[in-house]
Amino acid sequence: MEAQVPRPLRLIFLLCFFSALPRRCRFLAAEAAPTLVASLPGFDGPLPFRLETGYVTVDEQNGSELFYYFIESEGDSRSDPVIVWITGGDRCSVLSALLFEIGPLKLIGEPYNGTIPRLRYHPYAWTKVASVLFVDSPVGAGFSFSRDPRGYDVGEVSSSLQLKKFLTKLAPPNCLVHRPRLGHF
Repeated sequence: MEAQVPRPLRLIFLLCFFSALPRRCRFLAAEAAPTLVASLPGFDGPLPFRLETGYVTVDEQNGSELFYYFIESEGDSRSDPVIVWITGGDRCSVLSALLFEIGPLKLIGEPYNGTIPRLRYHPYAWTKVASVLFVDSPVGAGFSFSRDPRGYDVGEVSSSLQLKKFLTKLAPPNCLVHRPRLGHF
């Protein structure tokens, strides 16, 4: 059985990690192989913000990958903070946060008529003042997956270490001025 890491310690780790990143640092290293999304079905016209998405391998042995959406701040992306949003839990996707909570898109509430749901721009999204990295974590949440069923057997410690690996791979090494030591909590 895995040792349990209190949730406040994970939050403190994430805050320390992102406070160490220079604001001018560009996310999404080549290893992450991001895809720039310029338009979405149900949204009229090009997206008025920068949306990148992709997968990052966090467990090579089991083929486990975490899925993410990265929305660059619509303000000053060089000086605005970076927020990591993790909905967490089995089958819970950060897509709900992106469309129903803090993201720059909202579903238009209307009776379903058999077509693709329509989206509208949300002018009060958190992305007005911060870049937001939405991560489907742990493996098995949302679109994150494992090629081997053993990859879904994660606990508090292993999922935290996978998230650390994810963040390290996502940000180019030259962006990490200071890497917090995470050997033991």
